[in-house]
Amino acid sequence: MTAWVRGLVQEVGFRWFTRANALRIGGLAGFAVNLGDGRVQVVAEGAKDRCDQLLEWLRTGDTPGAVTGVTEIWATPRGGYDGFEIR
Repeated sequence: MTAWVRGLVQEVGFRWFTRANALRIGGLAGFAVNLGDGRVQVVAEGAKDRCDQLLEWLRTGDTPGAVTGVTEIWATPRGGYDGFEIR
């Protein structure tokens, strides 16, 4: 699952909290990275129910900053991630 998170999501600890929540959910690999246009991109691979939990948190959870929208796409996992990291 790849999600693009819009709103006030940079310079507020959003990537750190996203990583912490992915680790809390467990079984997820991927990353969170700031994009040049102010969004944060989140890539998560793992069981669909776990990816769904992370996506739900991105949309409605107690996130830092202020999320105004999340767009996601689902694709076949590519692998190659070692845990969940901040980029």
